[in-house]
Amino acid sequence: MDSVRSDATPPGTPPSIQGTPPGTQGTPPRPGGSASDPRWRGGPAAAVKILVAGGFGAGKTTLVGSVSEIRPLRTEEELSELGRPVDDTSGVEAKRTTTVAMDFGRIDLRPGLALYLFGTPGQDRFWFVWDELARGALGAVVLADTRRLADCFPSVDFFEQRGIPFLVAVNCFDGTERFSPDEVRDALDLDPEIPVLLCDARLREDGKELLVALVEHAAALRHRAAARS
Repeated sequence: MDSVRSDATPPGTPPSIQGTPPGTQGTPPRPGGSASDPRWRGGPAAAVKILVAGGFGAGKTTLVGSVSEIRPLRTEEELSELGRPVDDTSGVEAKRTTTVAMDFGRIDLRPGLALYLFGTPGQDRFWFVWDELARGALGAVVLADTRRLADCFPSVDFFEQRGIPFLVAVNCFDGTERFSPDEVRDALDLDPEIPVLLCDARLREDGKELLVALVEHAAALRHRAAARS
């Protein structure tokens, strides 16, 4: 597919993030180490932490790798016979590796706004890593595979319980049955305000639109909370 499709507002860089967005932390290094780079003449950039979560084999490593503007850091290991009793590969029998710590990448969403991407491990036995990765995060992309949709529930519960904004991105694998965003929303029992989008995690433009939509969603929630206070 050519682009992300959604039943939410079409993604685009919103006016609400033209200043320093919520959840920004620190100052990333200047590209190429050059202070004369025109992208940085307006001052130091804001660095935003984004998580990419979801079940085993949902496409987290693929998404981080497709959008990252730096060589992504990966911590993949081969699946072994020892892990067979606890690694459920039904529906993703061709998968041969798994992330054991995290994936990491970076993309400049616009001049002055860098997103640091942290892909979470998808298997239950690595969940102790999640709390550390989630600390200070602006929001999360929860990748869904409709062949194993129930694998999304732990991720959705995790972010709901911690008040971390998230959206659900349905990774449309080749040869799988297609479902509309509304059908996925109903199946996951999501609130109407949570964006649900269709994507191909292999496509860079799809990944970028997911990230823009997430930042837009997080900014909207922050402004709504400020208006109530």
